[in-house]
Amino acid sequence: MEQLADRTGIRVEFYDPTGTRYGFPTFPFHTAPAGLATRRQLRAAGLRPGGHDPVAQILWRHRTNRRVATPAQREAIAKALLARRTCRDCGQIKPYYIPRRYGCCLDCHGGH
Repeated sequence: MEQLADRTGIRVEFYDPTGTRYGFPTFPFHTAPAGLATRRQLRAAGLRPGGHDPVAQILWRHRTNRRVATPAQREAIAKALLARRTCRDCGQIKPYYIPRRYGCCLDCHGGH
């Protein structure tokens, strides 16, 4: 990785393939191992994670700042995730995401 940093300027501080520093396997931008894909890349290939947990993360800096979600962005994400768990038919908040193919919770779908 030191050679990569010298050749490309990529930050070695984000190279943590075992997850000891960040608690999760971490790679600098454009250096993830072959065979890993982002959610967007999976979707473009007609695949999707299917609820599986991620296996690694990519970190990068923008000039001198780390890219971190702002409090407003985190609040918007929390609202969006709550909406995904709220049934349109009965209005209950479920402990799972409402399946988009049904548009309602599994209890309401079973009652149709």
